[in-house]
Amino acid sequence: MTITLRIILIISSIVAFLLCIKRIKQAKLQVTNSIIWMMGSIVLILMSIFSQAVEWIANKLGFMAPVNFVFFIMIVFLLIQTFVHNIRISNLNEKIKELNHYIALKEHDEK
Repeated sequence: MTITLRIILIISSIVAFLLCIKRIKQAKLQVTNSIIWMMGSIVLILMSIFSQAVEWIANKLGFMAPVNFVFFIMIVFLLIQTFVHNIRISNLNEKIKELNHYIALKEHDEK
């Protein structure tokens, strides 16, 4: 992994981590939602620091270049995040449907 990529990963990870902390302090982000982003930032920092281990794992898994392994990890992280958000959206849609039924019953009872 090139030094330029390592520096970019470290800087972007630190910025993302600090942004999460800032949003939590401003009460614009829940701690439960930010944990996955903080963990992702920490993983990217560790991958940048221990680039030899990343190169070894990438070679063992058959990646052509360590950067491809880093991109793969980032894509997997985003897919997991998307899956978690889809579950939350489905749950919220179900709650909205139940709330609509409740409101309709209350309006019907008032008449």
